[in-house]
Amino acid sequence: MSLNYKTGYKICDAMTKKPVSVSPETSIEDCALKMMNNHVGSLVIIKDSKLLGILSDRDIVRRVIAKKLNPKELKAEEVMIKKVITISPEKDIYDALKKMKDSDVRHLPVMDKKEMIGLLTLKDILKIQPELFELMVEKFELREETRKPIFGGPISDGICEACGFPSTNLREIEGSFLCTRCASKKL
Repeated sequence: MSLNYKTGYKICDAMTKKPVSVSPETSIEDCALKMMNNHVGSLVIIKDSKLLGILSDRDIVRRVIAKKLNPKELKAEEVMIKKVITISPEKDIYDALKKMKDSDVRHLPVMDKKEMIGLLTLKDILKIQPELFELMVEKFELREETRKPIFGGPISDGICEACGFPSTNLREIEGSFLCTRCASKKL
């Protein structure tokens, strides 16, 4: 059974209209400082008014810090996600939440034709529609027992222990329950 839920709020009602951006040549160190100073968890990478990619705090931790690479030497374009999942401003907020879950992302650039007009994050969604958190909990069955079972065995629904995002297809890898995306990075 497919749940066709609509909130009545469009993406353009909740999105950040002027997301924090950097050029592809910006060092990862400067990107991290910009995130900290602007209290954001991601940056959009822009060149000549064109969206090239997105860089999240999670990308910096996993692709730079955990690999003991030098953040002063690496550039945003070397670490950013280039295959960006986007959404249109007229879609319903629930569609964005579903797209985030299905694509395992927390940030969606909002595109009107080929122009980026904003950025939508989970935080933006929960600010405008906090009751969606409860819906998300119900839909994805986010229970402590599912996430941390007493007995081992196959688990499919819960929260990925690596990225913290809900998944309906968790796999146990080296003692951690991981979504498909995180599991493929471990293998």
